[in-house]
Amino acid sequence: MYERTDFYERVKERLIRYAKVDTQSMRGGTETPTTQKQFDLARMLFDELCALGAKDVYLDETTCVLYAFLPSSMPDGGGRPVGFVTHMDTAPDAPGAPVRPWVLEAYDGGTIVLNAEQGIAMSPAEFPNLLQYVGQDLILTDGTTLLGGDDKAAIASVMTFIEHCLAHPECPHGPVSFAFTPDEEVGGLAKDLDLDRFGAKVAYTLDGDHLGWYMDETFNASEATLTVKGLSVHPATAKGIMVNAADVAGEFLQMLPRFEKPQFTCGREGFFHVIAVEADCERAKVVLIIRDHDGVQFQHREAYLAKCADALRAQYGADRVSLAIEPSYRNMKEVVKLHPYLIDHLKTAIRAAGLEPKTEPFRGGTDGSALSWRGLPCPNLSAGYENAHGRFEYVPIPSMEKNVEILLHLGSLFGAMKND
Repeated sequence: MYERTDFYERVKERLIRYAKVDTQSMRGGTETPTTQKQFDLARMLFDELCALGAKDVYLDETTCVLYAFLPSSMPDGGGRPVGFVTHMDTAPDAPGAPVRPWVLEAYDGGTIVLNAEQGIAMSPAEFPNLLQYVGQDLILTDGTTLLGGDDKAAIASVMTFIEHCLAHPECPHGPVSFAFTPDEEVGGLAKDLDLDRFGAKVAYTLDGDHLGWYMDETFNASEATLTVKGLSVHPATAKGIMVNAADVAGEFLQMLPRFEKPQFTCGREGFFHVIAVEADCERAKVVLIIRDHDGVQFQHREAYLAKCADALRAQYGADRVSLAIEPSYRNMKEVVKLHPYLIDHLKTAIRAAGLEPKTEPFRGGTDGSALSWRGLPCPNLSAGYENAHGRFEYVPIPSMEKNVEILLHLGSLFGAMKND
């Protein structure tokens, strides 16, 4: 059985308390944030930060971004500033309330009954990662909702780090900035984070599964929308007149490379992924996402779609086919690699916590992807949850404890740096 640290009760209590607050965001929401209930957790954290004694605690009542700050504890007040960013919303991919978290102590490696009444269980045969946590205490759901460890496990670790630093002024760290953001799960990408208010010039997001993993490379991403304006007439007299928008959309879909799709790719391989098709004779719309780690190949993918649209316009008329491509985020690697100490410090801190750092190209994006390209280099440290976005989500309590340790080591490393 593992040995509990001084952080055990604090991270456990915090995650359970935060998980019970419904903060599910909404895809396609037009409000800021997409759900007003995200303010419920923001205000809870605001009060808690003030009670702990954090400085410059501020909640933006328009954007639902919460800020806080720890002054340097170094003897000369020095150290290089660093920031930590977490998100408050939970995913809309599974029921988000009411969350009923519970603790399974000393997991024995067998099947876990989440809800006896409804016959919901989780077995290592289906979820083999469970076997990594034999002997550990797990926070689980009752099988009817997600847990929200994504990203509340990270928030629990960050808040415990803040509490520990304030209770132990001898704990070395430079200036540390914090931001808690909404709508990450629906593509918010920390768009309303005020970099001037945040203060730090470099930061880390805390998100993702598997303890000890980090991310410094993500996809480049755009969303493309092909719109077709058809011409409908009675099929009996349609020859030479009708332009069937559904057929034109089908031609476009056939132009997409067959094996360059998510189900056929892995690692650094990019893809086109159709996420929506609406079509009838008069009008059609195809929405797809474009992904690639390589910047040049990504540009080629965007150019290929433009070439496909041009071919359709040449055949059916320039006014009948339009293509719009909107950037989503870019590969953080291009920015983060210019600041190699960020990853060096992260790996050092993970090893100091007794873990071996692991990474792989992330086949997605993070808030840090967007923040990096806005001028805030921002790799990601895993929050340590498992099975996110579903009813079988769980969080090993030792993972949160370890992340507090990692943050403390990072704080010490940045505290020892000169502020250039």
